[in-house]
Amino acid sequence: MDKTTLGTEHALLDAAIEAAQGLGVAVEIVQRNPQLGRTRADALVRVTHGGQEVLYAVEVRRTLHPATLGAALQQLERLGQQAMLVTDYVTPPLADELKARHIAFLDTAGNAYLEQGPLLVWVKGQKLAAKPAAMTAGRAFQPTGLQVLFTLLCNPQAVNRPYRELAEMAGVAHGTVGWVIPDLQQLGYVRDLKGKRGTRRLFELERLLDEWVTTYARVLRPRTLLGRYYVPTLEGWKDWPLAEYGALWGGEPAAAVLTDYLRPGVLTLYADKLPGLLAARQKFMKEPAPGHTAVVEVRKRFWNFPGDPRHNNLVPPLLVYADLLATGDARCIETAKMIYDAYVARPLTEG
Repeated sequence: MDKTTLGTEHALLDAAIEAAQGLGVAVEIVQRNPQLGRTRADALVRVTHGGQEVLYAVEVRRTLHPATLGAALQQLERLGQQAMLVTDYVTPPLADELKARHIAFLDTAGNAYLEQGPLLVWVKGQKLAAKPAAMTAGRAFQPTGLQVLFTLLCNPQAVNRPYRELAEMAGVAHGTVGWVIPDLQQLGYVRDLKGKRGTRRLFELERLLDEWVTTYARVLRPRTLLGRYYVPTLEGWKDWPLAEYGALWGGEPAAAVLTDYLRPGVLTLYADKLPGLLAARQKFMKEPAPGHTAVVEVRKRFWNFPGDPRHNNLVPPLLVYADLLATGDARCIETAKMIYDAYVARPLTEG
């Protein structure tokens, strides 16, 4: 991670600590960026209040939204039970959600939830004195850069392919790869081993994936929605002939196939454009109506490489994982963890 990103995280944590002091809570940084098993925390802090002392592993997040909550929860789970979320601002609804999940948090406005044994601090509704500064993402985390990152995270060895081939896989212009790879090198996610050509590798894949999932939910995912439609029923969705129309299942139906656990509440399919014949066959309507209340999302396919041959009617598992987290729904987040463990983590380790 580059110095600018680290500096921003350090400043945010320092501001949250200062806000906590106004609540009578003493927070001391024990160590920055400690390695905890396979996962690195942003900090290890000691919280002291009312004679009680607790250590927390900290995950720092900018601009927490419902769509990025799932990704934050996944990272906090990897840090263990004594984990704390630190962010710019937690809205009252998100504060209630975090408290219900027993997730400790601090923000820079002075909102907080800490509960360990006799220690209890619960404050919500405090407002920021000033709006948080807009995030300045690197070019690799702009929409087309995120497409390149998605391709690399699904195919880590592709980082050594010629730029033109990688661009074709990612569905972007050749020049896009030309500025994404140097950006990733500057951020420390890509390096050439011993400076030799053909030995380029991705590093800190878990953190890169976490950043991609979070930024995807805010930046790229909203752009992929081609339409939201209503059908008479979701029953029998597995029999829809998507292959005939060049479409793939994503989101909840893809998760149902991969895990045999989740029952879809919304059908998500990816295609180059709205498959009109399928829409007519399944009686898609643009507005809900009596007998037409089941929801189908059609999203734009943004990659150009084959998926897992065992599941050739599904989008790549990484995208299923990211879309589930972006819903913010508890059952989807639980299923996302299952998909991460079974399908996403292994390729990252092998890459």
